[in-house]
Amino acid sequence: MRHKDTKGDFGKSRRPGFEKNLGNPEKKPERRGPHPGGKTGGKPGFKAGFKPGSKPAAKPAHQSGRTERPQNDGNRLAGGQWLYGLHAVKAALANPRRKLGRAVLTPRAAEILGEKLLQRVRVEILEPGAIDRMLPPGAVHQGAALEASPLKSRDLDEVLGLHHSGRRVILVLDQLSDPHNVGAILRTACAFGVTAVIVQDRHGPPQSGALAKAASGALDLIPYIEVVNISRALDQLAERGFWRIALAGDGTSSLAEAVPVGDVALVLGSEGDGIRRLVREHCEASAYIPIDRTVESLNVSNAAAIALYELRRAGTSP
Repeated sequence: MRHKDTKGDFGKSRRPGFEKNLGNPEKKPERRGPHPGGKTGGKPGFKAGFKPGSKPAAKPAHQSGRTERPQNDGNRLAGGQWLYGLHAVKAALANPRRKLGRAVLTPRAAEILGEKLLQRVRVEILEPGAIDRMLPPGAVHQGAALEASPLKSRDLDEVLGLHHSGRRVILVLDQLSDPHNVGAILRTACAFGVTAVIVQDRHGPPQSGALAKAASGALDLIPYIEVVNISRALDQLAERGFWRIALAGDGTSSLAEAVPVGDVALVLGSEGDGIRRLVREHCEASAYIPIDRTVESLNVSNAAAIALYELRRAGTSP
């Protein structure tokens, strides 16, 4: 799926004024002659017990000569949903915070994941096509899908208490909606050692298979904090010594100039509207990423990657 573009929220041009169910078709009932006893047991011409408009009873798998396809019944784990992709499945299996259901795997995927990780779940071995039919269209599962409940939100004080050395960097996502963008940001944040990612619980994408796949396992590796109010969360970070920076195309200084020594909370706005006014008012500074005049703005996940690299390039890595 193509990522949504961000309209002028993160980059600033140097040019003045340029801110901004497959399966076999059901067979018709077979007509037969009278029962050897002289009665059909129902209407003439239909199998006994068959009611017009209903489906004929399926034969048991061991009698039909074919392998039954498991039903896509995510309700087998209350509140669970399908995660897919080898990295996402592997990270979820290794995360003790996850409540897991069953795993459906190809023989090769089961071999890659290994018996130790798979001890936590009931495993069903299927062909790739059967897994395809259990997932959303176009899902790239790499032979691995796992039923899992969403992760519970982490506690901010608990997370900050676990990080004892060096600068702490927290990404705050203000109502981002594209799961691919959020997943990509999580992956980048994990790569650069970000302390945590904060999102708004009701105005962000759910912890779906698409998000977990885009995160490539990072959803289970980096602390993911869901809050009711982004502005209140920023105030809490300020009380804990964080310097709050809004990344925006019309920022007053470049990011390199805006970043001080010490802990930083970097705020990224939504794909369409950017950072909300009230959220921006809870930041000490606003900063932009210098970009060429031929491009108006950057995608939010790209902006996050560049911003985190800038922190590291300047010698102020988390």
